[in-house]
Amino acid sequence: MRAVQVKRLDGPEAVEVGEVADPVRGEQDVLVEVRAAGVNFPDLLLTKDMYQYKPEVPFVLGGEFAGVVREAPAGSEFAPGDRVAATSTVGGFAELAAVPAQNLYPLPDGVSFAAGACIPMNYLTMIFALVTRAQLAEGETVLVQGAAGGIGTASIQLAKALGARVISVVSTPEKAEFTASVGSDESVLADGFKDAVRDLTGGKGVDVVVDPVGGDRFTDSLRCLAPLGRLLVIGFTAGDIPTVKVNRLLLNNIDVRGVGWGAYALRRPGYTRAQWDELVPHLESGVVDPPISATFPLERAGEAVAMLGARSVLGKVVVEP
Repeated sequence: MRAVQVKRLDGPEAVEVGEVADPVRGEQDVLVEVRAAGVNFPDLLLTKDMYQYKPEVPFVLGGEFAGVVREAPAGSEFAPGDRVAATSTVGGFAELAAVPAQNLYPLPDGVSFAAGACIPMNYLTMIFALVTRAQLAEGETVLVQGAAGGIGTASIQLAKALGARVISVVSTPEKAEFTASVGSDESVLADGFKDAVRDLTGGKGVDVVVDPVGGDRFTDSLRCLAPLGRLLVIGFTAGDIPTVKVNRLLLNNIDVRGVGWGAYALRRPGYTRAQWDELVPHLESGVVDPPISATFPLERAGEAVAMLGARSVLGKVVVEP
């Protein structure tokens, strides 16, 4: 089969596309014909040996995908021909992928393979972030950093589905228009966002900050929080891991909460499937509809991954075998 391989850890420009052996399906694995794969920030980090998980080189890139079941273990809920989405950490940028049945999710007929490939990582992460970690309540206000990216757009759509007001932080007016198109109530430019948020909230601040960016925005994000506010640490796309002076947390009784969806879910069999079942009504209603800005053939997967490093992606990028 054709697949995208990382043979040396020199970044996305070094990935190679070629023929590799078909994956061997384990006893509890499902073999899937991949129709589309979502591109995520961990894919970029994996090409540079900067991710916490370090697979042995060479490996096939790609952590989420959608497709059609070719083979499934006896007694599982899946059968050949079923439409599915899946998470896999690696192995998704290929014509075939084998994953444990517990990492597979039934894809509703009305959801395209391209959209299905963009849902598991970001949307399941953000259900965990907003519901379990932030305990978001209807009527609260959420500030989303990096709002035009994959995590950002998932945050916007899910926060709106949960009844929140959403303010997006963006770098350009064009990205402000884009975030409005996916459901954001208001947007502010990253330059001077703290004062703009204060004006929009009448000086109160926001209840929750979603921060996949980190870097030098972190302190001002804390300053945007209302009393009892919660800042969710999702990741560090800016590159720098910020620090916090804990006296800042005392002043308004605010929290900084880590969001480690994978670590939480791995210890709880069946948890991600329950999350998926919670997500399905929003998929079927159209409230959750991942925006896709570009689709690349398998041969250009390195270019697709490099776009994340350039921070030029609106929503998600998809690779199709």
